Amino acid sequence: MPNAATPRGSSGQGLRARLDLLAREVAKFGVVGAVGLVVNIAVSNLLWRYTDIPTVRAGLMATFVAILFNYVGFRYWTYRDRDKTGRTRELTLFLLFSAVGAVIETGVLYAATYGFGWDTPVQSNVFKIVGIGIATLFRFWSYRTWVFRALPDKDVSAEDAAPAVSVPAPATAPAATAAARVDADTARR
Repeated sequence: MPNAATPRGSSGQGLRARLDLLAREVAKFGVVGAVGLVVNIAVSNLLWRYTDIPTVRAGLMATFVAILFNYVGFRYWTYRDRDKTGRTRELTLFLLFSAVGAVIETGVLYAATYGFGWDTPVQSNVFKIVGIGIATLFRFWSYRTWVFRALPDKDVSAEDAAPAVSVPAPATAPAATAAARVDADTARR
């Protein structure tokens, strides 16, 4: 039974709705990310197994293949309802933040491979996944905050959207201004 002191109304419902939206966003981000993880690991392992490309360089190449896949998934599924007006800006920011994520991800693999000498296939995969996990936290925050920005709420009333700045009355209406001051003074008393 609800507590009588707990306010009822749109505040609690609004928070619940926002949390539901966030949960759906995290789930969709996770699905795209999981498929991107499979792409990343598959390409890494193919390059590690069938080419002479060094471990970290092959891992970085696989990351960029996954980044391209993820952009399509994020833009057309996870964040399809977000602002689409500045695609050049969006893609530029996506690539910038993805590059930072790639540095984080590859830095973990680099430290494991060259710092500790952990470069067996299993170790490379483990540290590739650890790097992806750390970079994913950064990517989620940066993509939702800067790249795929939310559109303003449609249910914001004109009163809520209006700035809270008082606009002086036009100089051509001194009588109306004086009457408004008298009404305001009367209302204060």
